[in-house]
Amino acid sequence: MTSSDAPVVVGIDGSDGALGAARWAGAVAARFGAPLRIVHALPSIGRNLTQTAAALTAAMMSYQRDMAQAFLKAAEEAVRADHPELSVSTDSFNEPADQVLIEASRQARLVVLGGKTVTPAAALLLGSTALSVATRAACPVVAFRGDRVDPGDGPVIVGVDDSPAAQTALETAFEFADRFGQSVNAVRSLSLTAPAETGVTIPLLIDWDGVESAELMALTETVDVHNKNHPGVDAKCFIEPDSPGKAVLKHVDDSGLVVVGSRGRNALAGVLLGSTSLNLLHHSPVPVMICRAQGDSDA
Repeated sequence: MTSSDAPVVVGIDGSDGALGAARWAGAVAARFGAPLRIVHALPSIGRNLTQTAAALTAAMMSYQRDMAQAFLKAAEEAVRADHPELSVSTDSFNEPADQVLIEASRQARLVVLGGKTVTPAAALLLGSTALSVATRAACPVVAFRGDRVDPGDGPVIVGVDDSPAAQTALETAFEFADRFGQSVNAVRSLSLTAPAETGVTIPLLIDWDGVESAELMALTETVDVHNKNHPGVDAKCFIEPDSPGKAVLKHVDDSGLVVVGSRGRNALAGVLLGSTSLNLLHHSPVPVMICRAQGDSDA
């Protein structure tokens, strides 16, 4: 989130969740001094639909086309009520939402998605706008979750590993927290199994306390690098003996935002390989921001 004139883009579909996403995106745009662009496009449809499913999909598409301007007007009015001075524009497209939003991400500082949660079945069988955009966008993507439209409520939780995407997530988390006066809680997963390359066959012989201490020290050093760029942000580090998704979810209840990095797996791989991003999109009660490493985009 660097360009000062790049807009915050929010995709809506007429649902209550989308209206909340528009208000949340409006608050972010106002705080960053950026314009807000509200976009309505058609739902992404799955393949190999049954005759009944195809008929229902056609009816849904027709409804979305007919109601597009009403949905946009409602979202714009809600945002302007919160932020009268904010620059707001609206656009409607008769194209799949994921394609429209991925294209919009090329000139955006942030893309926010409102709508339904992402289930593994939906991601695998029907496709998911949120998952498609999150893994292919050229800027950070937020899947709005919950009902709190104030982005400054609660700490920013960021999942950290050794990937370049995690470094982008850390810097983005600190920038966001700095703008909203929030703290940052950095969480790293510690697997309680011996790495295969160590040759250790009896995990009980491993000094797990020592491993955890070493991991905490490494995490603290990594976080300090970003904290120096944002000295006003209070930061804490946590090592959790669990999978990455579960480790982060332990900290989200009182948070305002979760930030994670993505390696850009597609929907099928995300489901079959246990994607952390997919897990959070499905289970998180607060907005989830997914960041790609600089220059890493499938768009």
